[in-house]
Amino acid sequence: MTSTDTVEPAPAYRLTGVTKTYRAKGRIVHALTGVDVEIATGDFVAILGPTGGGKSTLLQLLGALDTPTDGHVLLDGTDLAAARPGALGAVRAAEIGFVFQGFNLMPTLTAAENVDMGLEPLRLDRAERDERVREALARVGLADRADHRPGELSGGQQQRVAIARAIAKRPRVLLADEPTGNLDESMRDEILTVLEQLNAEGLTLVVVTHDSAVARRARRRLRLDRGTLTDITR
Repeated sequence: MTSTDTVEPAPAYRLTGVTKTYRAKGRIVHALTGVDVEIATGDFVAILGPTGGGKSTLLQLLGALDTPTDGHVLLDGTDLAAARPGALGAVRAAEIGFVFQGFNLMPTLTAAENVDMGLEPLRLDRAERDERVREALARVGLADRADHRPGELSGGQQQRVAIARAIAKRPRVLLADEPTGNLDESMRDEILTVLEQLNAEGLTLVVVTHDSAVARRARRRLRLDRGTLTDITR
């Protein structure tokens, strides 16, 4: 290797031959059929497709919440398909952040306390947890709302708290399932700006969405329909 050569980072995800089948009401459902895809480290990927097309199933596999029927799901070289449940739990706790459409905040807790809850599995000391909570809220522009409860925040602010909770553990990947689905247009743009900023800082971002406006902001677009994944980036 010469001094001018560069080394490409390993992909965040590499999926090969991934299938997922379920038995439902006495029949076999093929949720994913032979999915092969790589997601580059630091990429911003939108996954689109109709309801029932397999998007939620794929997100569960990427998030180490489930394992495929066949094939391999590699996260940073670790095959999630072959990992034991305890190992999958450790991956979810430390390497993957999750953001959902419904925010999933505890209404009786402040923004800071909601963010702190996401750090419990990491067994950090109190000082480290407090530092991460402050840092995460500042990164999403809510340093001055740390003591506010969800009912005192707008929908966009609540979703930013949820994002802060996800990034406080300093994950390798952020997975977002319809993160703007409950928001109006102005709040949608607010959340997308936050996500783009995090991606610009190097966080790998995978977003499942029905919203074409969200998808247009991604660098790469994938369509999942009837278990088949197609790259539709133009």
